[in-house]
Amino acid sequence: MAEPVVEFRDVTVAYRVPDRRIPTLKEWVVRRLTSRIRWHERRALDHVSFRLEGGSALGVIGANGAGKSTLLRVAGGILPPTGGQALVRGRLAPIIELGTGFELELSGRENVFFSGALLGRSRAEMAARFAEIVDFSGLAESIEAPLRTYSTGMVARLAFAVATAVDANILLLDEVLAVGDEAFRRKCQERISSFRDRGVTILFVSHDLDAVRSMCDRAIWLDRGVLRASGDTGEVVARYLEFSASVGACPEPEPAIDGGLPPEPARPVETGPAP
Repeated sequence: MAEPVVEFRDVTVAYRVPDRRIPTLKEWVVRRLTSRIRWHERRALDHVSFRLEGGSALGVIGANGAGKSTLLRVAGGILPPTGGQALVRGRLAPIIELGTGFELELSGRENVFFSGALLGRSRAEMAARFAEIVDFSGLAESIEAPLRTYSTGMVARLAFAVATAVDANILLLDEVLAVGDEAFRRKCQERISSFRDRGVTILFVSHDLDAVRSMCDRAIWLDRGVLRASGDTGEVVARYLEFSASVGACPEPEPAIDGGLPPEPARPVETGPAP
């Protein structure tokens, strides 16, 4: 059997959080110095294991706070697990937090090369693809302007164009089908479909269950960090919907991505008693 291109082995991401909200920095310092802060562990992922074979597409579903985006960040090397192993074998195109790493004072052109460097792409590679990136983003008239003059939608369009204008065999997607206006969303869907047609491996996080059904061969369902089901997409989606109906909680849609930068996740720390 061929090695999977993405493999999670008992992956855990754990955080220590205070047991009550501390409203001010002064109060936090006092509590810290007097050892009055009590901590508890919260697990964004709890011993999650799965394998993703080359050329296949895996959907990741679950309610808000289930650990879906954390899983994608671990796969992309953005967030280290606090337990277990996350193995990725291949060249990644991570489309996770659109615009992360962009510099507002640099022009759109300069950000293309800067973002490409962060993705591990050479300047020559980005130069060869620059015209394609600008054409896809539709930002030719603004490409020399500083990024601070862009709308959030324009930032998202440029970020998506940069992230997908590279040769990769693993595509990580996080709710990207909500980018921009309807015309640009169709362009995004067509580009993702072209990756799929070329046999690129896809790990797709979404609340859009129809998109997961149409794009993915298999799916996994996360519930508060725990892997509840894995297998055929239709069967996993059906189990998720049945569970959601039984607890009276329909799957909540995520806010549409409009290019605004999401907050950074909390840094994982080793579990154990607070010092």
